[in-house]
Amino acid sequence: MGQLSERSAGTAWEHLRRLPVWLPPALLTLAVTVTGLGSAQLWRDELATWSAATRSPGDLARLAGTIDAATGPYYLLMHLWTRIFGDSTIALRVPAVLAMTVTAGLLAVLGARLVDRRGGLFAGLLFAVLPGTSRYGQEARPYALATMLAVLATVLLVSALRRPSWARWAGYAATVAALGLIHLIALTLLAAHALVVLVAWWRGPTPAGIATAAQPDAERDRRVWRWLVAVVPVALLAGPLLVKARTQQSRQLNWVHLARLDDLTALPGGVAQSSVVGGLLVGVAALGAARLGRRALLPVSAVLLPVLLLFAAGTVVPLWVPRYLVFVVPFACLPAGAALATVAAPAALVVVVLAGLLGLPDQAALRRTHEWPRSAPVDYAGAARVIADGQRPGDAVVYSPRHSWLFLDLGIEYHLGDPPRDVLVTEDEVRRGDLWAAECQQPAPCLAGTTRVWLVVSGRHAEPLAAVPGAKGDALRAQFTVTQVWQRPGLTVALLTTRPDR
Repeated sequence: MGQLSERSAGTAWEHLRRLPVWLPPALLTLAVTVTGLGSAQLWRDELATWSAATRSPGDLARLAGTIDAATGPYYLLMHLWTRIFGDSTIALRVPAVLAMTVTAGLLAVLGARLVDRRGGLFAGLLFAVLPGTSRYGQEARPYALATMLAVLATVLLVSALRRPSWARWAGYAATVAALGLIHLIALTLLAAHALVVLVAWWRGPTPAGIATAAQPDAERDRRVWRWLVAVVPVALLAGPLLVKARTQQSRQLNWVHLARLDDLTALPGGVAQSSVVGGLLVGVAALGAARLGRRALLPVSAVLLPVLLLFAAGTVVPLWVPRYLVFVVPFACLPAGAALATVAAPAALVVVVLAGLLGLPDQAALRRTHEWPRSAPVDYAGAARVIADGQRPGDAVVYSPRHSWLFLDLGIEYHLGDPPRDVLVTEDEVRRGDLWAAECQQPAPCLAGTTRVWLVVSGRHAEPLAAVPGAKGDALRAQFTVTQVWQRPGLTVALLTTRPDR
């Protein structure tokens, strides 16, 4: 039986060797990420994407001027996408699927250039089975696109350093500029690129897996200057975006705490979406980095420098969010692939399969919900069905809390084609150029004349009216009584009717 298994694994490896190095990782990533693509509901961050993407370009410009300027270019891209393909859950997530698929293929190509074909192939296959690849490959947010652009920029950098030409440097410049527009924090990758360029200039034919032949000093100097010129567009385009985003930080990241040393140890599990798989990746990558020696310069610096830069900044201002560093994961897979390339192909494939099996519980969990922690999902669709089943003409809806990152209103509106009148709204989020609508300062007059109200409250509450604070709660309790209550994960829906004594 053991010989049969070994023979089967050897046959599988022979088939893999005949294919282009990028194809197996890309196909595996595509297969994994499309599995259960629409199973989990849009979570709060994706609801923000939906809200922004369905606005006009002018409305998007106003939104960028108020909040989330850093994500504005991604929202514009998604606006164009939804105009063509619609705004269903699957349609919103397909760009991320495609981006992760391309990332896996590019990673294999990069690994083949820096290490060898086997190292690139195993790096791509390992990346494909990580739960984090599925998590961010199934999310309508910019992280998958940023990951793809980060790997593409690095492939183009290696190509430009090996065979310098203005066309290659122009491609690199365009890709880096796009990376900055999609995800500002991903520009920390340029620190690693700068280090590699400097080492290539200092050493000439460097052992970092880039230069292949000795070059005259003049050509080495030109590589430095061409790299500096190539990063000028990103400074011109992303610079103003960075300045604007900095002014919005207090609103955009008011839930983020300053970074602590414990956050560094938790990072592998955060970006891999599995502590066990993240630990396995770090361990195998460390072995591969030791094997590569100086050739590990690019992948190791592409992981460590962005992490350390964001951590250092996060100890001063609230910036440390693990998912902002998803783009470094492929570079961690490169030395891991190099380590797997040193053993027999069947043994290397066993490690890839083991990583996939260890991540299965997390793979299943993320297809149930994208909320974090996953033990606290929010069932927007279930709450919307309750309202749809009992809604009558003239009904109104009230949300509590209104101004929170749960986006209760967006969640219900997404799942209800014809939602009840949002009775307390004085100016919706589109007109405000914001992610939240404005409500009546004095709710009682705004509720006058309404006989039935659907109250949607975050959390589970036996007495939902008592859970509404402030003037809104006072007005509701004075005018309405609870007729029926429905509990849904993360939410309570109550039907309120006018009090008999009114």
